[in-house]
Amino acid sequence: MYSFYGTWPWYVSGFLIGAVMLALIYFGKSFGMSSNLRTMCTALGAGKTADFFKFDWKTQRWNLTVVLGAMLGGFIATHYLSDGSGVNLNPQTVVELRQMNIDEPNGKLLPDALVGPEALQSPKVLLILLLGGVLVGFGTRYAGGCTSGHAISGLSNLQLPSFIAVIGFFIGGLIMSWLLLPLILN
Repeated sequence: MYSFYGTWPWYVSGFLIGAVMLALIYFGKSFGMSSNLRTMCTALGAGKTADFFKFDWKTQRWNLTVVLGAMLGGFIATHYLSDGSGVNLNPQTVVELRQMNIDEPNGKLLPDALVGPEALQSPKVLLILLLGGVLVGFGTRYAGGCTSGHAISGLSNLQLPSFIAVIGFFIGGLIMSWLLLPLILN
């Protein structure tokens, strides 16, 4: 079996994702991270201030295990199932990052140019992060779900709106990474 201490091949992780989706479909459940966050906000009382959060969150209580599992799984993977090499980028990606004045992450998930101590003191970087967060939140609400909900759960259920949303996600990602990001960072 492939080592737990490296990146799993697509056919192992893809099979596991597919098996989870089949189980969710069998039990009549749907998956999506943004719906979990909505459930969490509702459980914490957000329904008192916004109608969007007024629903019976207890019917979705099982879904909160996804958020807990993502956090716990990330912690376990990072601290106990890692070979210590971190994230290994394609050399061509490193060259393209350097062209945009972004340092190589050197195994970290994010480069210091965007989240390092100096970067977080820059009004430009803070504005980029704030605007990006607002746009992601707006897009998630406008699309009726996030990338995981549409791309994994929605496509598994053969939902046309999810198919359209996933196409939009890819087009938006390509426009951002190839056209807008180089303009913003230079």
